[in-house]
Amino acid sequence: MLRFPASKYVPQMLLLWVLLATVTGGLIAVLVASWLAYKVFAQYLHHMVSLSVGVLLSVALLHLLPEAFETGVADAHVLFGLMLASLIGFFVLEKIALLRHSHHHEGDGHHHHKGHDRHEAGRGGVLILVGSSLHNLCDGVLVAAAFLTDPLLGVLTAASIIIHEVPHKLGDFVVLLNAGLARRRAFALILFTSLCSAVGGIIGFFVLQQAQGWVPYILVVAASSFLYISVADLMPQMHERVSLADAVPQLLLVGVGVALIYSVTTLMHHGHDHDAEAGHGAPQAEHVHRH
Repeated sequence: MLRFPASKYVPQMLLLWVLLATVTGGLIAVLVASWLAYKVFAQYLHHMVSLSVGVLLSVALLHLLPEAFETGVADAHVLFGLMLASLIGFFVLEKIALLRHSHHHEGDGHHHHKGHDRHEAGRGGVLILVGSSLHNLCDGVLVAAAFLTDPLLGVLTAASIIIHEVPHKLGDFVVLLNAGLARRRAFALILFTSLCSAVGGIIGFFVLQQAQGWVPYILVVAASSFLYISVADLMPQMHERVSLADAVPQLLLVGVGVALIYSVTTLMHHGHDHDAEAGHGAPQAEHVHRH
C-alpha cells in the first residue's frame, strides 16, 4: 500500500519535485565530495588514487552492472557485447588521442615529457566525465520513476543516491586533480555531470516507459568507462611505486574504496527490497502522467 500515491498530485508538482530532488541532490553530493577532496584529503592526493580505484571498480561491478542485469529488459549477451564494444571503443579513443599528441610533439625530444605525463592522466579525466554523466542520467530516470510511483519513495531514492554519490564523486575529483585540472575547473566539470541527473529526471518523467528501456544499456557503458579508467589509467600509476611501503597503503585504500561502495550498495538494496511492495503504484503513476 502506497503512503502517498502519485495519483493524489498534479503532474506539474511531481515534475517540480523531480527537478528539486535531482538538482539539490547533485549539488549536495558535489559540495560534500569537494570539501573532502580539497580540505580533508588534499595533502594525500597520491594515496587517494588508490581509493579512487576501489570506488570506481566497486561502483561498476557492485552497483551499475548488477542494476543493468537485474532490470530484465535486456538480453545478457547483448549487454556483455555492449560492454566489450565500449571497452574497445574507449581504447580506440585513447589511442587516437595518443597518436594526435605524439604527432603534435614529434621532434620535441624529452622537453615535453612532463606535459606528456599530464596528457596521459588527462585521458582518464575525459573518460570519468563521460561515465559520470551517463551514470547521473540513469540516476535521474530512477528518481523520476520513484516519484511517479510515490513521492515519499522518490525522496528516499534521491537520498540514497546522494549517499552513494559522495564517495563516487570524491573519486571523480581525485581523477581530475590527478589529471592536472585546476580545482575550480574540476568542480565546474563535476557539477556539470551532476546536472545530467536533472536531464535524466525530465526524460524519465515524460517518457518513463521508453527511458526505462534505455537504462540497462546506459549503465553498461558507464560501468565500462569506470572499469577502463581503473585498469588502464589509474592502476598503471599505482604500479609506478614498487616499494612495499607504498604497496601496503595502496591495497588498504583500494579495500576502503570497495568497502565504502559495498556498504552503501547493500543499504540501497535493502531499501529497494522494502520498496518493491509499492510496485503496484506504477500504473497509477502512468495514469497521472497521461493526464
